[in-house]
Amino acid sequence: MKAMLISFAVGLMVGVAYALLRVKSPAPPLVALAGLLGMVWGEQLIERSLAQKGADVHVSSTQEAPSDVAPTNR
Repeated sequence: MKAMLISFAVGLMVGVAYALLRVKSPAPPLVALAGLLGMVWGEQLIERSLAQKGADVHVSSTQEAPSDVAPTNR
């Protein structure tokens, strides 16, 4: 939550600076928002897939060894 508030505050300050300097936004608002949404979804997709992969590795590493194979100490 803190990161979102900081991000919003910085974005607001940049918007004010753009207005004071009479600088146009580098991208139309709708295009910029669509790009940001894509970035967020992409980040979430990667984080979730890595978390799932980590969970799969954890589950497979905690399974018991077959009885004919001696366990090893790692």
